[in-house]
Amino acid sequence: MNIVVHGHEPLLSEMAVKAAEDPELIKLAKQKGAEGINLAGICCTASEILMRHGIPVAGNFLQQELAIVTGAVELMMVDVQCIMPALQEAASCFHTKLVTTSPKARFPGVTHVEFSLENAYAVTKEIIRMGIENFSFRNKERVNIPKEEMDLVAGFSKEVVFQILGGRYRSTYRPLNDAIISGRLRGLAGVVGCNNPKQTHDYFHTVLVKELIKHDVLVLQTGCSAIACAKQGLLIPEAAKQYAGKGLQEICEAVGIPPVLHLGACVDNSRILTAAAHIIEEGGLGEDLSDIPAAGCAPEWMSEKAITIGFYFVASGVYTIFGASPFATLGSKNLTDYLTKEIEDIVGGRFDFCDDPLKMAKLMLAHIDKKREALKLKPAMYQ
Repeated sequence: MNIVVHGHEPLLSEMAVKAAEDPELIKLAKQKGAEGINLAGICCTASEILMRHGIPVAGNFLQQELAIVTGAVELMMVDVQCIMPALQEAASCFHTKLVTTSPKARFPGVTHVEFSLENAYAVTKEIIRMGIENFSFRNKERVNIPKEEMDLVAGFSKEVVFQILGGRYRSTYRPLNDAIISGRLRGLAGVVGCNNPKQTHDYFHTVLVKELIKHDVLVLQTGCSAIACAKQGLLIPEAAKQYAGKGLQEICEAVGIPPVLHLGACVDNSRILTAAAHIIEEGGLGEDLSDIPAAGCAPEWMSEKAITIGFYFVASGVYTIFGASPFATLGSKNLTDYLTKEIEDIVGGRFDFCDDPLKMAKLMLAHIDKKREALKLKPAMYQ
């Protein structure tokens, strides 16, 4: 029987993993006719339990309804963010039980079980039990699970990157810095954020990332953007040979990494900045985050939290582009000039807006090349 966790609260998903492995609940599931308890994740929760436990990903933001439409989901538990209001309408067409857990995100007609630190495990066990009890209502004739699947490599925290680059006993970012300095790597790009229902699902993410890695840019990803590229097969080492430029290919083959690194959920975007700080600390690429040949973007942003994340990247010195819709500030020339030009003189980073993935890639590559030139580095080794 299948349980899906969806949202952003790490504690809820952690308790779900623990409860799904509880011998008492597994025994109950088998008594109800199931082979066991299968847990899967949607949206940022998917990345949380993937990174920490290797739990499979069911999909990103725009696939939450499609998970229910398979007819194979006994229960979907949700928490605080990125929950579509239409989920209950979709669930009502099947046997799927939808359960909300946060007072911040409740829906009419949906079962609510309050989740808190004090009762975390007990409540999660209760929810899993509800799903088990619901298994007998599954209509096997309506089950349609897609057969397509894709492997991916995830778990690239700053600590893991240290070890991959320098080994367990001499962990260092030196090989990465040297690759950028020599021109074998053109630079770095952070590609993060949501899916946007106004755009073709995953299109902006995948076209953009393929263009960046083709030009020897190592891409760091989080959240639904990472899941989008995982579905395209970009998060496996073999992708380097198929999609990456020659310089990035050489790095990936030498180190054994994909050309696109999955750093976690949206709440883990700070890991990208932490990695950038270690690059500066290692030396040879400037004195400030704004000096690094790097750029960031949120190609299909739709959530208000994406703007917050964008501001702390810009404030840290990162050139940051937003796709999909621009901010609701463009009616003011003064404010637009401040966000896209003047703020760079203050913090070293600035915003830009672009609604075309190939044009966005050109903007990011131009910025990376400008930073290389300012550092007096050699041009990219393979043009």
